[in-house]
Amino acid sequence: MSRVNFHTHTSRCKHAYGKDEEYVISAIENQYKILGFSDHSCWKYNTGFVSGMRMRLNEFDGYKNSILSLKEKYKDYIEIRFGMEAEYFPKYMEWMLDFCIKEDIDYLILGNHYNKSDELGCYYGHCSYNRINDYFEDCIKGMETGMYAYLAHPELILRSHRWDENIEIGFHRICQKAKELDIPLEYNVLGLQMNMRMNKEMYPHKKFWKIASFYHNKAIIGMDAHQPRDLDAELYDLAFYHLSKYDVEIVKDIPKIDYQKIKKNFNKK
Repeated sequence: MSRVNFHTHTSRCKHAYGKDEEYVISAIENQYKILGFSDHSCWKYNTGFVSGMRMRLNEFDGYKNSILSLKEKYKDYIEIRFGMEAEYFPKYMEWMLDFCIKEDIDYLILGNHYNKSDELGCYYGHCSYNRINDYFEDCIKGMETGMYAYLAHPELILRSHRWDENIEIGFHRICQKAKELDIPLEYNVLGLQMNMRMNKEMYPHKKFWKIASFYHNKAIIGMDAHQPRDLDAELYDLAFYHLSKYDVEIVKDIPKIDYQKIKKNFNKK
C-alpha cells in the first residue's frame, strides 16, 4: 500500500518526542511515499505570550533547516514536505500569511485547537458548552481563508462534549463547507489510537464520517505523529480500512499552497 502522511510533529512543540531524523527513518521503514512535517506553528503574539504547546518563533529557523536538510539527505528514499499545523487566529492571520510567504512554507493544516488565540481563548478540547458554535465558526472561517490544505481532526469538540443535535448540525456545516471549498477532512490516527486505548469514541467518530459520506467529502489520513512509532504501517492500514467503509474520496496528496496569490486577494479586500 502507498502510504503518505502530512501531519507530523517534532519535539519543539513540547509534547512530542524523538529526533526529526527518527521520524524520517520510521517513515521509510514503514514504506511511506511522502512525509510532511507540520509541527504546531509559532505565532508572533502581540502580548509576548509564550505558549507551552507549540514551537517558539526563535525555534523556527532550526525547524526549517532541519527539515530541509533531511529532505535533501533522504531524497532518494522519500519525499519530504515542509509545513505547519496552525489555528485560525483572526488578529494574527495577516502575520501568518506573510510568514508563510517569507519562509516558503509548503502548506498549513488547520488544527482548530483554540478560540481567538491561546493567549486568552479556550481550548476546544476542554471548553464549556456555550463555545460549541465558536468551534464550528472557526473551522469554517479558517477553511475560507484558503491558507490551509485540509482540516485536521474535525471532531475535536467531541473531546469536550457528547454528540447531540447542536453538534450534529455543526458537523453538517463543516462538511458542507469543506465540500464547497474542495478541502479534505482528516481521519486522525492519533485519535484512533486514543479511542482504542480508552475504549471510548471521540475522534474519529463514525457518525461524523456518515455525514461526510452524505456530502461525498474528500478525506485524508493524518497520523498526527508525536513520536516516530506513531508512523506504524499497521496503524495507517487500519485507518485506511475504516475510512474505506465510507462514501468519501481518500486523497493521498495535497498541493503546495500559493500564499503569494492569497496575499494579493487579501490586499484587494
